[in-house]
Amino acid sequence: MAEPQAESEPLLGRARGGGGDCPAGLTTCRSIQVGPGAAARWDLCIDQAVVFIEDAIQYRSINHRVDASSMWLYRRYYSNVCQRTLSFTIFLILFLAFIETPSSLTSTADVRYRAAPWEPPCGLTESVEVLCLLVFAADLSVKGYLFGWAHFQKNLWLLGYLVVLVVSLVDWTVSLSLVCHEPLRVRRLLRPFFLLQNSSLMKKTLKCIHWSLPEMASVGLLLAIHLCLFTMFGMLLFAGGKQDDGQDRERLTYFQNLPESLTSLLVLLTTANNPDVMIPAYSKNRAYAIFFIVFTVIGSLFLMNLLTAIIYSQFRGYLMKSLQTSLFRRRLGTRAAFEVLSSMAGEGGAFPQAVGVKPQNLLQVLQKVQLDSSHKQAMMEKLRSYGSVPLSADEFQKLFNELDRSVVKEHPPRPEYQSPFLQSAQFLFGHYYFDYLGNLIAMANLVSICVFLVLDADVLPAERDDFVLGILNCVFIVYYLLEMLLKVFALGLRGYLSYPSNVFDGLLTIVLLNFLHKWDPHSHLQPLAGTPEATYQMTVELPFRDILEEPREDELMERLSQHPHLRLCR
Repeated sequence: MAEPQAESEPLLGRARGGGGDCPAGLTTCRSIQVGPGAAARWDLCIDQAVVFIEDAIQYRSINHRVDASSMWLYRRYYSNVCQRTLSFTIFLILFLAFIETPSSLTSTADVRYRAAPWEPPCGLTESVEVLCLLVFAADLSVKGYLFGWAHFQKNLWLLGYLVVLVVSLVDWTVSLSLVCHEPLRVRRLLRPFFLLQNSSLMKKTLKCIHWSLPEMASVGLLLAIHLCLFTMFGMLLFAGGKQDDGQDRERLTYFQNLPESLTSLLVLLTTANNPDVMIPAYSKNRAYAIFFIVFTVIGSLFLMNLLTAIIYSQFRGYLMKSLQTSLFRRRLGTRAAFEVLSSMAGEGGAFPQAVGVKPQNLLQVLQKVQLDSSHKQAMMEKLRSYGSVPLSADEFQKLFNELDRSVVKEHPPRPEYQSPFLQSAQFLFGHYYFDYLGNLIAMANLVSICVFLVLDADVLPAERDDFVLGILNCVFIVYYLLEMLLKVFALGLRGYLSYPSNVFDGLLTIVLLNFLHKWDPHSHLQPLAGTPEATYQMTVELPFRDILEEPREDELMERLSQHPHLRLCR
């Protein structure tokens, strides 16, 4: 059965049977019957322009279906809710590795104190996993439908996505059939692919590595030849002779056979713990230093730097290529939107390019585009300046250059004070030099804590006297609180909160105030020695207890008997 007309020309391409560079979206907008009248065709053109502009903003390909139902599905798929759901699913299936047997999710990594990890029952993690796999299957189905079977066959990532899903589902079925006692779970090895497939940055990194491998292989071959050549020289120089003493035995351990020699020189090449390789031979004969100097100069200073330069050059070239591709996608998306909107303005046999895009039509499109408010407002204001004059392709493109401009957030205006004294205080405490003073005070606080930690390094935590440090911390916390209040006075509450650094400082000050509330000013006082359960505290005379005499009991009782308001019963 033949497909309906809405699906016969689903992808953008060159219009059949005509010249020019109009994409297939133009033909679709003019000819496809998606509703009873012109209103439905009008809505179709507007929706196509919205989707193309969103593709340009996000640097996405425009080679997808452009009929009404497909565009609705396309916008729902790339909405924040769907994309966050997909990201959470990827996180969830990767997090299963911490719970599945053998689990490593314990309170401590020390095997001496680590309790037995929780073993989930069979079917629990498998249920979560199959839900994730179903989400991935839905994701693959939507992508395959939106971009078409022809694109699906050419895209290796989508084909790999399909293979990984099939293998994972088969392996999941085997796990359940064996009641979770299978010796190997292949799907665990394939889980990182879900992260790679849904991350454009990871894809670009892998493509760049693949692109750089030929150039890196040539230098890697030179490094291998360099290692092999000097390995043979090293075995001839250091492996001969008799083991007269311990120094010779230590020297020969690094060059006693081919694997040990290769490993030793590889360590020397990467400069990782290289003195252990050189010093034994150098101690035997200083002339051996020539061997290590020549090896290091050729290998570390020449070949390794050459490899680094090639990697940098290849990555830089791929970065420029990637940026060029992104720019092309943005320009292509905006041009497709222009062609669709200009087709709405064509009348009779006039060419759409000669008519241009009416500003009111583009204004209607921008209102539906998912774009941050600052850029959208700037574009709409610039668009209103054109009035009713149609926009040409060049003017249409220049309008979207606003997307490349960064937005500078303006802070709320400062409060206005009438008093000259308050104005001077506002200028003083609102100046950035006041922030520098706060940074110096914070640095002094950090230095004071480090000094006390160094002084008390040999003292047990329970025996430390933190009274002076507590006093200093109280002084610093009071300053932080005063600084916060003065900044609120100078900038206003909204202006203070508009700076992320001020929000962080304010939250930190509130946390420190909580510690100040819980600080005990008598924490430096310790119970008397020999009486750890004593309820009374040390006095200032106690440090001199070695030279003081304890009062006798009769003296104490005599003094008590002379108390005017106390009568003791004997």
